[in-house]
Amino acid sequence: MVKVKVYSTPTCPYCKQAKAFLKEKKVDFEDIDVSTDEAAGKEMVEKSGQMGVPVIDIDGKMLVGFEQEKIEELLKK
Repeated sequence: MVKVKVYSTPTCPYCKQAKAFLKEKKVDFEDIDVSTDEAAGKEMVEKSGQMGVPVIDIDGKMLVGFEQEKIEELLKK
């Protein structure tokens, strides 16, 4: 089973789309709100090199933004 983390903020529309897509696909994921968790925000930047959200960690592979096809591809591996 793949391990998925979604680094997001409550006001980000792409974060909402990404999480809705994962729920639709019945993928369990950890939702990390980087607007309230400073340590998680730092972890996200260290892992991805990006400040923008969403950042999706699928088994250690980092995806910045909501790209449905790329998420599906990484979930299959």
